[in-house]
Order: sequence, then structure tokens, then C-alpha cells
Amino acid sequence: MLRRSTSRILILGAFYALYLVIGASVFCAIEGPDENKRKQELKDIRKTFLEGHTSCITDGELEAFIEKIVEAQNRGVSAIKNVTSESNWSFGQSLFFAGTILTTIGYGHVTPLSEGGKVFCVVYALIGIPLTLILFTAIVERLMLLTNAILSLLEKKLSHILTYLQVRLLHLAIIFTFLLVFIFITPAVIFTCIEKRWNFLDSFYYCFISMTTIGLGDYIPGDDVNQQNRALYKILTTVYLFIGLTIMMLTLATIYEIPELNIGSHFYLKSDAEHETEKQTLRKPTNNYNAAETEQSTFGGAKDNEALTE
Repeated sequence: MLRRSTSRILILGAFYALYLVIGASVFCAIEGPDENKRKQELKDIRKTFLEGHTSCITDGELEAFIEKIVEAQNRGVSAIKNVTSESNWSFGQSLFFAGTILTTIGYGHVTPLSEGGKVFCVVYALIGIPLTLILFTAIVERLMLLTNAILSLLEKKLSHILTYLQVRLLHLAIIFTFLLVFIFITPAVIFTCIEKRWNFLDSFYYCFISMTTIGLGDYIPGDDVNQQNRALYKILTTVYLFIGLTIMMLTLATIYEIPELNIGSHFYLKSDAEHETEKQTLRKPTNNYNAAETEQSTFGGAKDNEALTE
């Protein structure tokens, strides 16, 4: 029988997945028509430009055309292939966008264009971001049970040759190696194979910028108009982002559990209380010593009085 907390996290996970799907569907429904309108406008501009400039083009006319192209590109509408590339607001693309909102990565390469889309984005993020933090924290708490079991095994096997701190550092090194291999290096290799314009450094750079939630948006998987199965590719990338951020949080939690590495604890308010506790601890031997002296002098005085009485 499942524990109550486990049942709750399964329900939370299911609700979170549903929340992602709902968000993707709403963004797709709201932003899709607006994007199609802008695509049609760009097609008309391109057609007019070609019909009106069969012989020669002035500098001003070329500049105006470029401005229209750049404006459309900045809003996520590409003019390549006669504006026939897949929509940025297909379900797969919308799910990817919703995932970047909830994880606060926010690449910024595609943004809501309509007023309704902007309003929904604000409300969606207000509810979804705290929900994401709750879900990640609950998952990391359970993963810590596994990592603590590994730590206990290491202590049992290596306690006779390593100090407690050395065992904890070895434990952290194992988790960090897992993070580096499976969240950074392996995905970078996969992205290098899929993204024809990316080298390994570009792919590794994308993984780092995403996992640290910096989200610069200069490298986005699946943005090539020639990319096949673009929607599925975006969905799988979204899954990677959620798994990667969970492992990142697990690594940070492991670091925080090592007092020698948790430098931030020295700047928290509780550090003042700990300092006062240390001061009291240092005072205790002195007080005991004084108490012992008092006790000794008291008994000594009593003995002297007894001797005088005798």
C-alpha cells in the first residue's frame, strides 16, 4: 500500500502534467491565429516586394523590407521558405514554451503576441512556478533517500580509511559525476548530432545555460525550419529540462548537507544563535570551575570550623 505522501506526490505529478497540457493548449489556441495573421502579412509583403521590384531596388526600399523581416523574426515568425515553416504555437512548441515558463528558464525567443496571451501567461506563471517548486522539492526529498543510502554504504565500507568529511566529499563527487555525464555531456552529444549547426561546445553551452535557468535564448533546440519531427523534438527537450533541473536541485541539496561547503550558513541569522551557543559552551567549564572552587572552599571552611570546635 502506498504511503499517503507518496500518493499525494503522484496526484501532484499528474495534476502538474495536466497543467502543462492545459497551458500548451491555451497558448496554442490563443497565439496560433495571431501568428498565422502575421505570417500572411509577411507573405503579402514578400509578394508585393517581388512584384514591384523586378528590375531594380532602391536603398530605402530594401531597408524597409529588411525592417519588416527583422520585426517578424523578433516575434518568432521566420521569413525563410516563404513563411511556410511549422508554427511556433503548435502543441509541441507550446508545451516547450509552457515548460520554460514554469521552470523560469524563459529563453525569450518566442513570446505571446496577443493581449489575451500575455494576460494568460502572467496568471499561468503565478500559479505554475510555485507548483513547480513544490513538485521539485518533493521529488528531491525522495531522491535524497537513495543518495543517503549510498552515503551510508560508503561510510560502512570506507570509514576505517577515510574521515567522515572525506566520505561525504566522495559521495558528492559521485553525484556530481552523474550530473556531468547524464545531464550535460550525454545530452550535449545528442544535441550535436541532431542540430547540424551546433558543435559540441555550443551544445554543452546550451545545456549549462538551461540547467542554471539563465536562459539566454541564443541557442534553442528545434528552431531550424528544416528540423524533422519538430513538435516531438520539443516535447522530449522539455522532458530533459525537467529531469535535468531536478538532478541539479539534488546536487545542490547534497552540497548544503555538508557544513564545510555550505558557506552561506555563516551569513544566515541562525549563525548568530549558533555563535551564542558556542560562547555559552565555552563559558560552562569556567563556571563549573568556579562552582567547584566555591564548593571546595565551603567544605574546607566547614572542616576548619569542626577542627576549631574540637
